[in-house]
Amino acid sequence: MKAYTYLGRGKSALTEKPVPHAMHPRDAVVKVTLSSICTSDLHILHGAVPRAERGVTLGHEFVGVVEEAGSALSALKKGDRVAVNVETYCGECYFCHHGWVNNCTHPAGGWALGCRIDGGQSEYARIPFADTNLVRIPAHVSDEAALFAGDLLSTGYWAAKIGEIHAGDTVLVIGAGPTGYCTALCARLRGAGRLVLCEKDAFRRSFANKHFPEAEIVSPEEALPLMKKAARGGADVVIEAAGTPESFRLAWECARPNAVVVIVAMYEEALALPLPEMYGKNLVFKTGGVDGCDMARVMEHIAAGELDAAPLLTRTFPLADIGEAYALFARRPDGVMKVAVRP
Repeated sequence: MKAYTYLGRGKSALTEKPVPHAMHPRDAVVKVTLSSICTSDLHILHGAVPRAERGVTLGHEFVGVVEEAGSALSALKKGDRVAVNVETYCGECYFCHHGWVNNCTHPAGGWALGCRIDGGQSEYARIPFADTNLVRIPAHVSDEAALFAGDLLSTGYWAAKIGEIHAGDTVLVIGAGPTGYCTALCARLRGAGRLVLCEKDAFRRSFANKHFPEAEIVSPEEALPLMKKAARGGADVVIEAAGTPESFRLAWECARPNAVVVIVAMYEEALALPLPEMYGKNLVFKTGGVDGCDMARVMEHIAAGELDAAPLLTRTFPLADIGEAYALFARRPDGVMKVAVRP
């Protein structure tokens, strides 16, 4: 089968690999029908993810059809349409029991797909712990609507949850790219009273205006003066989804005292908190990789029409042209939010 393979820093290629088979009773093999390219894939290619294995098939956000189900998978069968979770988690360790599935202690746990084990930018993929890692797609939900359930929407849902958003809160989302878009969807779902999206790119601001008519869309230069005029001197919850040194600083500057600041972006360099400047704000910072334990609930919201990330999918390529797809996504010209491939 064809598989897009990471060959080392700055190197990747479409290679031939054997079709995978179940290796464990909880494994499933999924025939991929649609797979996205994620910024995290670019981080791997840039050499910013040291744990990424050379020779691994990239891709951790995809949907497909169960081709083979392990003997322990009583709830899954061949032919089921499924969305794949970005996390592969055992469901049995201390961290899984607490919902912290990104920190699953199993060797195949956490973010493994497309990083440490072969992912979904291929024709087939083996999924460990398929009973926890796969969610069936309702018949009326398209592949495009379900594609982002396992990563982007799970990330937005997790960020809004740990941000402790309460009804009526002022919520600032920094970055209106795909992650920020999905985070804003979930902040709205949780009852944000005032939703503000901060984005420096003109096309993304226009895209956000179209899909969030109730929100205030501002540039980074406008965000801080606006938040200082807020009722409590800043945002109740700030979610940083841009991933730059400037957006990192803006996040805590825009937060009111005793606010929650969620860092959901993935950075390629170390950053420091200027604690003397921040002293007295008494902020709560929450950071890290998504805990995708609420994916089934996310799918329920998709099925009910309450979460719709399908507009993000602005270009689709055949797997044979995935190199061109990566080049386009890395350039991010106007009109491109998210790129996917079909085997």
